[in-house]
Amino acid sequence: YFSDINAGRIYKWSPDGNVSVFFEGLNKPNGLMFDKSGNLIACEGGAGRLISINPQGQISVLVDQYNGTRFNEPNDLWIDPQGGIYFTDPAYQSSVVQSGEHVYYLSPDRSQVARVISDMVRPNGIVGTDDGKKLYVADHGAGQTFVYTLNANGTLADKRLFAPTGSDGMALDAKGNLYLTTLTGVQVYDASGKH
Repeated sequence: YFSDINAGRIYKWSPDGNVSVFFEGLNKPNGLMFDKSGNLIACEGGAGRLISINPQGQISVLVDQYNGTRFNEPNDLWIDPQGGIYFTDPAYQSSVVQSGEHVYYLSPDRSQVARVISDMVRPNGIVGTDDGKKLYVADHGAGQTFVYTLNANGTLADKRLFAPTGSDGMALDAKGNLYLTTLTGVQVYDASGKH
């Protein structure tokens, strides 16, 4: 599954090589991830919200504001093992409406949203380890990628520089290698941070 942001579509690429439209009519959809119930969670950046698309194709809004103000442009997300959702909120195609460009955490029961990172220039790519112990976040605006320790309550600790490059999207493999999409191509760093 992948997004065509400006066309407002999400596509499905099947193992046999066929590409079909999964969903259309969205306002700049971006980062995607399935939850444990089979719902496709999406950052709908143009609408400033995080949405869920169930297997029947029905949309529900998970969160669309923080402290009474809409988000900038939710961009990318990662769902932790408990079902909480971390998402980045930069502003690429619109003006900043929050107090800056930050990272948020939506609790597993969807009742609370907290700002968990507020010191980045422009956060973008985000991914966590399968064991739920580490979170990687790219500060695309500063050209750096950081790693954090995840606390049980969703907060972050022990921020440290992981790679001296920013990234748009990112992914982890089974061995803990981090793949960063950069202007010079896909760069790979092992779990220790070696390029």
